Amino acid sequence: MSAPGERKVDWERLHLFRVVAEAGSFTHAGDRLNLSQSAVGRQIGALEESLKIALFHRHARGLALTEEGEELYKAVRDMDDRLNEAIERMSAARGKSEGPIKITTTVAFGSGWLTSRINRFHNQYPEISVSLLLTDGPELDIFAREADAAIRFTAQTHPRAIQTPLMTTRYLLFASRSYLQQHGTPQSTSDLDRHQLIAYGENISARIEHNINWILNVGKPKGERRTPALSVNSVYAIYRAVRSGLGIGPLPYYSIDEPSELLQVLPELSGPAFVVYFVCSEECRWWRRIAVLRDFLIQMVEEDQRADKPVVALPTARRC
Repeated sequence: MSAPGERKVDWERLHLFRVVAEAGSFTHAGDRLNLSQSAVGRQIGALEESLKIALFHRHARGLALTEEGEELYKAVRDMDDRLNEAIERMSAARGKSEGPIKITTTVAFGSGWLTSRINRFHNQYPEISVSLLLTDGPELDIFAREADAAIRFTAQTHPRAIQTPLMTTRYLLFASRSYLQQHGTPQSTSDLDRHQLIAYGENISARIEHNINWILNVGKPKGERRTPALSVNSVYAIYRAVRSGLGIGPLPYYSIDEPSELLQVLPELSGPAFVVYFVCSEECRWWRRIAVLRDFLIQMVEEDQRADKPVVALPTARRC
């Protein structure tokens, strides 16, 4: 029995309200929920009527939360997240590895290293559904649940970040077989002066290690610099340019992980090293599927190390 003055609110309507707030329109929310635009609108109208407040400003471009709507959205999101966390804790206690998981990382790492190993992960854990969110733009926010876990290339400073170092690796020089057949293989750093070089552009992400363009000044007198044939601000684009036969370019080993026409040039020469981290939020640390994914990736790195690939497996720290 409700206490005097207590308002009873349908939880399903609150969940629908959150979806609408995040979608920005009844139409987009309906697409996510498999409901019609009018059905979503009626449910939101009924919720506003029961609360005696307006939750959205309606305008031609969609919906915007009112001040009261913002307050309710934060409360519903927090309750929803806490409920999901409690469910995940119970699932972890049962030792089950199941459910969806969204992983975000860069295009180069995701397409060159991670994707080729998902088949083995799926065979081991068929009840876990993996979504890869690859971007070279702004990083997705795992703390706002845009993704469940991330693979990052710098140490995280967020107070809720739980990170595990996976590997350390270096940038190496590569060229296509066809390019080397046509232009010859450099035998020393001075030989690079006579080759077409591919470098990283000025707007390369800050996530990339500094001195990434050592190919332009290695072996040169101080202050001198080679002029590249192409500059581009993407690891994956560098890979495609090198593979096309344009010239010699610096790449991390994971971008050419599978057998290809690329050959390493000046193998005694290596560029800057960087550490790769597996990152999740404190809220996801109880997810069994997060733990098995992290352990699987560590296993894959250790296998690469045993295969003499240019990677160093790192001791784990503050695991998810």
